[in-house]
Amino acid sequence: MDNPRKALVLLSGGVDSTICAGLACREFGPQNVLAISLYYGQKHAKEIEAARAVTKHLGIKDHIIQQLPDIFNGGGSTLIDQDKQNPETTYEELNISEGVSPTYVPFRNANFLSVATSICLVKGADTIFYGAHAEDARNWAYPDCTPEFNGAMANAIYIGSYMKVRLVTPLQWLSKSEVVALGVKIGTPFELTWSCYNGFDKACGVCPACVGRLHAFEQNGLVDPIDYKTS
Repeated sequence: MDNPRKALVLLSGGVDSTICAGLACREFGPQNVLAISLYYGQKHAKEIEAARAVTKHLGIKDHIIQQLPDIFNGGGSTLIDQDKQNPETTYEELNISEGVSPTYVPFRNANFLSVATSICLVKGADTIFYGAHAEDARNWAYPDCTPEFNGAMANAIYIGSYMKVRLVTPLQWLSKSEVVALGVKIGTPFELTWSCYNGFDKACGVCPACVGRLHAFEQNGLVDPIDYKTS
């Protein structure tokens, strides 16, 4: 009997990656899904805790938690540099902002995808699920979430793995509100996820990640099930 196909999900513990994990489990079965969550120098580990809860809920048994080398510190990202505060914004400001976000971590996602590809080759997985969506890429806020980047990495992964591993980006053309709608459709455990850039007991409600998330739930006529300091 042939070995079953396996998938690996880059799981941050946020809405997007949790939806990708759900999609992977629906397609491959949770017993054939691996998840990887990475410490990369971020100021808090709330999202890693969320990722643990998500894998348990979905029945994913193989959850790899890995520390990356200290290569991003001093690169200017507010997610990492201790002397920089995470921005606060409104949805209107977020919608019209242009250029690279102050939370952008230099070439982080390329490093994530490279690690994921190596793990796929070692563990026999052939598909990587990666949760970049259209609002991540809007106005090049995160250049390593754009379709141009995704396509280039997909080619590099496929060729560099001797045509054994493919990158899939199922949310690439969806807005955040459309992502949430998809999550509702597949029964995503939103209450377990963490999107906030800050590591408070409750989500701050004013950082770009919180603002985008709250707006997406509102656009779907829903109340976000997690707790916010601003509520």
